[in-house]
Amino acid sequence: MKFATAIALAAAFWATAASAQIDPVAPPQITRSEVEALSDGMIPAGIAGGDIAGAVVVVVKDGQVVLAKGYGVSDVKTRAPVDPARTLFRPGSVSKLFVWTAVMQLVGAGKIDLDKDVDAYLDFKLPEPFGKPVTMRNLMTHTGGFEDTFRPLLLGDPKGIMPLGRVVQEMQPDQVFAPGTVPAYSNYGATLAGYIVQRVSGEPFADYVQHHIFTPLGMTHATFAQPLPVALAPDMSKGYQVASGPATPFEMINFAPAGGLSASGADMGRFMIAHLENGGAILSPALTAKMHGVANRPFPALTPMAYGFWHDDMNGHAIIAHGGDTGVFHSELELILDAHTGIFLSFNSAGLSEAAPRLRRAYVKAFMNHFFPAPAATPMPTLNSARADGGKVAGDYVVSRREVSNFGALLALFQPATVWVNDDATISTTLLDTPAHQPKRFREIAPFLWQEVNGTSLLQVKFKDGKVDQIGMDDVGPVMVLQPSGVADAPWNLWLYLGTLAMFAATAIFWPVKAILRWRYERPLALEGRARTLYRATRLVALIDLVFLAGFPIAFAVLQGSLASLSPGIDWIFRGLQVVGVVGILATPVPMMELATAIRDRARPWWTKATDALLVIGVFSTIWLAFSQHLLSLGMKY
Repeated sequence: MKFATAIALAAAFWATAASAQIDPVAPPQITRSEVEALSDGMIPAGIAGGDIAGAVVVVVKDGQVVLAKGYGVSDVKTRAPVDPARTLFRPGSVSKLFVWTAVMQLVGAGKIDLDKDVDAYLDFKLPEPFGKPVTMRNLMTHTGGFEDTFRPLLLGDPKGIMPLGRVVQEMQPDQVFAPGTVPAYSNYGATLAGYIVQRVSGEPFADYVQHHIFTPLGMTHATFAQPLPVALAPDMSKGYQVASGPATPFEMINFAPAGGLSASGADMGRFMIAHLENGGAILSPALTAKMHGVANRPFPALTPMAYGFWHDDMNGHAIIAHGGDTGVFHSELELILDAHTGIFLSFNSAGLSEAAPRLRRAYVKAFMNHFFPAPAATPMPTLNSARADGGKVAGDYVVSRREVSNFGALLALFQPATVWVNDDATISTTLLDTPAHQPKRFREIAPFLWQEVNGTSLLQVKFKDGKVDQIGMDDVGPVMVLQPSGVADAPWNLWLYLGTLAMFAATAIFWPVKAILRWRYERPLALEGRARTLYRATRLVALIDLVFLAGFPIAFAVLQGSLASLSPGIDWIFRGLQVVGVVGILATPVPMMELATAIRDRARPWWTKATDALLVIGVFSTIWLAFSQHLLSLGMKY
């Protein structure tokens, strides 16, 4: 059975059970037998069908562990089972919750002010390109304005790890939005907050978390240390792209506060219980309530942002959550505040076709539908203005979490976000799919507020000066938005890029083919002297530009598949591509001179002149792409 089919059937079973067999007033009790039945009904089939090695599921309620269970194996080679009490997983960005908890502790101690310029806590100054300082509230709500980068995230070589103070200074991304204006998820922002914790407390960040969170909660199988301490290293689960493939190296993370945690499922349960039970031994009830409350609400009708957590409210219940992904580990933590219930699950493999991220989300929804079925609601009617309003929103967009000032901007061309109006006056976007991989449809239920057809997810639009400014989406959360695309990131750039590549590739292929045919049929090139030189030099320039343009996506694809084992050792490839690009751009006059020579030569056939004209267009396209996509950016902060 295919993975998607298995998960769809399992999720459908639990959704049907919740709606058909359960009185919404008296849903089933969250007992070990009930939770285990749900977990056993989804996780084993999901990891088998998704080619995932192992997983851990932990559910807590009212200060007690309801279920802590491992599935599959932590090491495919030895077949060691997942032990929820001992096996360490990498929760990825769930690590940020420990940063934000530490921040709130220091807020309670009077050492951090959430609305003060963070420069007051640093030993360097952040630039202020918009004339506005960054505050801790901005960092905690991902509105610091920083562009995205991924190079500092994962390393395979422990020698590549830098001191935290050096990381936040040397790996500082550009600020591309005014602070407090655009939600744009930022690993750097969380890392900067971790450095502030270190500076304010006087303890290294990993030590602070150990002394003020892990030890008070009895989290003996949790650490931010990299490499792992000797005592914990044997308990670390191997990580896999797919269970049928080789294990990956332990992922070293330079942005350690943003994703460097290693922890057992049981210890994550202790952390959840503390947050659900008024802060336990680590936060006061007042600080806990504040942290879980609303810190920022980018869109009035959508779920808000808490302090570090984001709201994932579902089925009428207040839920705060955080997901996390490394190259191979994928995790989810959800706290159902009004039911004192927490869910943590983590997978040690990415799996086939994003199997792990899809499975974790399917599990959370199945859990909610089973134990907290949604109350009956009267559907709101679709507005008569739906088609006209949809037309105002239709267009091309980019995700706010993106690279802007470096050659990573090229990646946005391959991830277009388009909004369009369907025949039934609903709207859809390429960014949001159903489990069946069909675009979700949204119908307008209030002015510029759309609800998913046969679903509850919302989509809301903000306007500025009469034009769309931002689109918020419940499915994405309050940490990212869609923004109208500009000239440099408009979709036509992708077609220009692909067309230029195709033209250069055809030239590179047919140049030697034609030479072989001329040799075979004894028909030498009918050009001599300068004309022959220009002809050959033009084809060589096309080959150079082909290597330059094609090299970046190839390098990114390789890097994405093996980030921990290659970064930052792959930097020389990018720098080499830039050198090739500079050579190609400096050689732009060559194809122009070749075209001029061909036009003057009446003996040349028209198709040769047409080819030369296309090559001139191609070299100028290369120049546009090189500068609009920042392919020649000097920095290596991608």
